[in-house]
Amino acid sequence: MSLHRRFGTVRGSTTVESKISKMLSDLVLACQQIEADIAAEEQRTGIFDRSDARYPILARSLNERHGNLKGTIATLEKRVTEKSRLDAA
Repeated sequence: MSLHRRFGTVRGSTTVESKISKMLSDLVLACQQIEADIAAEEQRTGIFDRSDARYPILARSLNERHGNLKGTIATLEKRVTEKSRLDAA
């Protein structure tokens, strides 16, 4: 039995919300893993100052990735709150 999606239904919006919620939780976990990887790389090299020229390249790139993920999380959370505010109105 095949179920067809119908636009504008409550079921459709909850599926989108659950997908976004799952995506957010996955992104938060990815951020936590990246933070742990950065800490491990800093510990391995013994250099913790990001302005130091000897700061590891891996840690620099992980910091960039972490920042990008944080931005994505903030954007998705903003969309969710805007959507819930519009749905409540």
